Amino acid sequence: MTAVVQALKPEIKVPFGVNYLWDPEASVAIGAVTGASFVREIFTGVFASDMGVWAPDCATPARLRANLGAKDMKLLFNINAEFAHPLDQRPIALRAKSAVFSSMADAILVSGPITGQPADQSELKTVCETIEEVPVFANTGVNIDNVTDVMSVADGCIIGTHFKVDGDTWNPVDQDRVSRFMDKVATLR
Repeated sequence: MTAVVQALKPEIKVPFGVNYLWDPEASVAIGAVTGASFVREIFTGVFASDMGVWAPDCATPARLRANLGAKDMKLLFNINAEFAHPLDQRPIALRAKSAVFSSMADAILVSGPITGQPADQSELKTVCETIEEVPVFANTGVNIDNVTDVMSVADGCIIGTHFKVDGDTWNPVDQDRVSRFMDKVATLR
């Protein structure tokens, strides 16, 4: 993955991030050596997932970031993992508050249940109303039809599936979809 990012880096004209799925340490390592501005991953919590019980250790990737000299690389904490259910029964806003306070998240991400499905708007709103110290982003399922609602509460959003041909995660990026979406976002700024 590091080789892929390094090969693409000369083509990237904007700040970029890394997310090596379900592996916070690898994500931080790849981000640090490639000069990424941020890493997006699950850093805290315990989840029942398609991969079994998932219990990331936030301290290890945080130490790795420091040890690799990438202290300016931001860690974006997804607090409700896609394809997983939190075993922690605290309300999502409290889990977000804890991630900021005890794990020093640089931003909070709120996801839907799976890739391409939106976060629950009421959960997103609750987290946004609770967290003032760092930005809160919608992490999944944002599209041209719901971006106005999402941006009415969130500080930003992460887009993937909607930018693909026919809105299918596995398809290549559709430049026309990206342009239409960004034109709409420009009206919201």
